[in-house]
Amino acid sequence: MQKYILIILTAALIIFIILCLVLLLYLRRQNRELRYINGILKEINAGNRNRKILLDSDSRLADIGFGINLLLQDSQDKIIALQKAEEAEKALMTSLSHDIRTPLTTLIGYLDAVHTGMTDAKNQESYVETARQKAYDLKNYVDTLFEWFKLSAGEEILEPLPCDMAELTRNILEDWIVIFEEKHISYEIDIPESLIELTIDRKAYARILNNLIQNALTHSKAERIAISLKKEKDITEISVSDNGIGIPPADIKHIFERLYKCDKSRTHKGSGIGLNIVQQLVRKSGGNITVKSEPFVQTIFLITFGPENSLR
Repeated sequence: MQKYILIILTAALIIFIILCLVLLLYLRRQNRELRYINGILKEINAGNRNRKILLDSDSRLADIGFGINLLLQDSQDKIIALQKAEEAEKALMTSLSHDIRTPLTTLIGYLDAVHTGMTDAKNQESYVETARQKAYDLKNYVDTLFEWFKLSAGEEILEPLPCDMAELTRNILEDWIVIFEEKHISYEIDIPESLIELTIDRKAYARILNNLIQNALTHSKAERIAISLKKEKDITEISVSDNGIGIPPADIKHIFERLYKCDKSRTHKGSGIGLNIVQQLVRKSGGNITVKSEPFVQTIFLITFGPENSLR
């Protein structure tokens, strides 16, 4: 009997020793992993944001390491986003200061010339008229800028109301026809006589269409512009196309970004936010806008409004 008790006690002691060794190894591993994690966190805190915690999948701390990595990645993504936003804001301020300073300097130059008598009476009227045009250009730019700021800040409130899109579009295009003819640009307008009912903010739609036409006139060097409106089932489509220089394939995906200009060296007036305003207004109106371009053949901006905008 004593022999069996001795065997049992010996076995229990061996098991206890083994358990102690296993626990010791486990604790040593845990301590080693904790020291490893602590070291990584110290490096990250020192500025090395690219470090990651790598642990074996069977580690009890693997889930903690994975969670920390997710937090680090999220933090890194936010830092990158903030850096991009900061760069964009710097680019914005640089662009705005240039776009405002240039017409303002010209305006002051013409007014100073008249004020100081640098021009004779014969040319004064011409100088004053040029100054007046520059002042209006500056006002239009500032108005566009304020609209863009309001849209970007979510402060632009649209008032969608039922309307006849065919009649509304014809009314908007009346003023443009005169401009097309003055610039010797051929035009094609395809608007059905039938009623096309849609719920939309009239001013926002006018801004969308005017910006697209102005963009074509200012930048495309087109000889022909086509505007069409049609409705198939519950989908209303408005397109503005031209046969100008087009948009390079590399620029298509950026065309609606704020301040983006395809021709980085161009000097003629253009804020670089007109198409961004168009996209924001279309989206706020419940629609979608796309662009396709084959340089020197056709560029087409297509706006679609779905059933949610249609009247029943």
